Amino acid sequence: MSGRGPGAMAMAGNMPPARAADFKGTMGRLVERFLRVRMLVWGVLSFGIVGTILTVVGPKILGRATDIVFTGYLSSRFPDGSTKAEVVAKLRADGDGKLASLVGSVDLQPGKGIDYTSLSWVLAGVLVLYVVAGLLTWFQGRVTTIVVQRTVADLRNDVETKINRLPLAYFDTHERGDVLSRTTNDIDNIAQSFQQTMSQLLTSILLVIGTLTMMLFISPLLSLIAVGTLPLAFLITRAVTKRSQPEFMKQWASTGRLNGHIEEVFTGHEVVKVFGRQQEAREVFDERNDALFQSAFKAQFISGVIQPVMMFVSNINYVLVAVIGGLRLASGSLSIGDVQAFIQYSRQFTQPLTQVAAMINLLQSGVASAERVFKLLDEPEEPADQADAPFPDPVRGRVVFEDVSFSYKPDEPLIEHLDLTAEPGQTVAIVGPTGAGKTTLTNLVLRFYDIQGGRITLDGVDISRMERGPLRENFGVVLQDTWLFKGTIRENIAYGAHRATEEQIIAAAEAAYVDHFVRTLPDGYDTVIDDEGTNVSAGQRQLLTIARAFLADPSILVLDEATSSVDTRTESLVQGAMEQLRSGRTSFVIAHRLSTIRDADHIVVMEDGHIVEQGTHDSLRAAGGAYERLYSAQFAGATT
Repeated sequence: MSGRGPGAMAMAGNMPPARAADFKGTMGRLVERFLRVRMLVWGVLSFGIVGTILTVVGPKILGRATDIVFTGYLSSRFPDGSTKAEVVAKLRADGDGKLASLVGSVDLQPGKGIDYTSLSWVLAGVLVLYVVAGLLTWFQGRVTTIVVQRTVADLRNDVETKINRLPLAYFDTHERGDVLSRTTNDIDNIAQSFQQTMSQLLTSILLVIGTLTMMLFISPLLSLIAVGTLPLAFLITRAVTKRSQPEFMKQWASTGRLNGHIEEVFTGHEVVKVFGRQQEAREVFDERNDALFQSAFKAQFISGVIQPVMMFVSNINYVLVAVIGGLRLASGSLSIGDVQAFIQYSRQFTQPLTQVAAMINLLQSGVASAERVFKLLDEPEEPADQADAPFPDPVRGRVVFEDVSFSYKPDEPLIEHLDLTAEPGQTVAIVGPTGAGKTTLTNLVLRFYDIQGGRITLDGVDISRMERGPLRENFGVVLQDTWLFKGTIRENIAYGAHRATEEQIIAAAEAAYVDHFVRTLPDGYDTVIDDEGTNVSAGQRQLLTIARAFLADPSILVLDEATSSVDTRTESLVQGAMEQLRSGRTSFVIAHRLSTIRDADHIVVMEDGHIVEQGTHDSLRAAGGAYERLYSAQFAGATT
């Protein structure tokens, strides 16, 4: 992009949000995504409901076992042959009214001991019950994993599709590291958060409902006491959540900004060292790292307050239930098994509430990340192609700019009322100072940006009506900034054409003068190029991209400083190959080295988005205008 392009725009989208996230809206969108696998979700619910019912019934049955032991023990203390009524009457006569009430509340059988047969059946039933509940919980966890991972996989797929549909302007106005953070860190955080919370949250909610039902069945009074602490817990959770949610948003926004800086510095590591900016880069890193530390600390600390406070409320609840339950036992209103079961239920009731409070931490973090990902998915896309889009067949390569106007920002016009015609097979060279709009011109032809005025036609058809994919397939582009992916040299060259044969790849390499240096490498065409292409020189990387363009065999060529990184000798060789490649094709050549475009059919001189001169090399020199000044500035040293 030119110096006046969108790269200079402020990165406002990476600043931490000033207000809390839309938790409900984002959570609703996530739920909709989970429901895409609704059969599995119903499986999770079914396993959770049945498993929770079995788990909830367990304490009540264990209370029955306690009653059998306690009743048997009491029965053994009284003589055989007497009745329960006689024992109670005797105890009252002896002044032991509390014990009499307790004995009256149980199924006393004087003279008989503990019924071990009944006790064995009860314990065996509890064992089977808990084993089945455990298996259902395991199945629930497994199905939950499938639901979460499938949902996240679909989300990744949607993000990948979205990125391919975003206009180039989006990437020019957003830090690459922040975009990467949204597509990697944030999505991973969503998976981790919901993997840990989804199943447990569902189980905890079901446990609360089931436990409350059993508590009401045993004792409405004790249930009222146990539930009486819920409003306090709810108010605490709400207050903490309200304060922690904005901090989670700041945490993940700060993560994106830090990743953006790290990616930028690592990519330009050599430049940073050459200009001695390590300390400055370190200071920026420290600043953003500290911002991430502060937001992460606040988010985790504030949300972490929930669990200890909930434990305190739970302990208060336990004390109240134990005291009042003991009094009810002494009065004979409840059996000892019911009191034991209720105390267990009260713990079982507050424990899932405490777990829910603890999971809010992870849940908020996951929702905050989801909001960042959804924000990416909600970005405006390139306008859709027309269903009946016309397309020239065959493509001859006549490109016409008719009164074209374009600007990256509405208040800063760049190209105004530009007219230019490139005839089929003609080489059009575009020259001018930095920021004149040369690269922007070729980006408009490729429809990376849509113009605001006028039109651009290819063989008489307005390109704004064409499908972008077929349009770009007819272009071969070699940029000044080379791009190679991690793979073999053969794969990088073959990127220019689908199903290219080995002979075609080698022929393209020979035409671009790549074959010789490739064969000097130990693995030849199987040499693996790393992510940044640092195991080959800058000139060799550029030659590989030229070979890729040779293999593509396009109808129209765009050469943006395509030989800027090669030496003079190689440049002269490549120029000869370029002449063969350009033969019969419309070519747009952007060049600062005017020696490389002397033989161009048409030379266009641009300044501030306007064409100030156009003609051949000789005619422009003879005119003594802008082109002559550029030419003289480059070759003045050679003529003295």
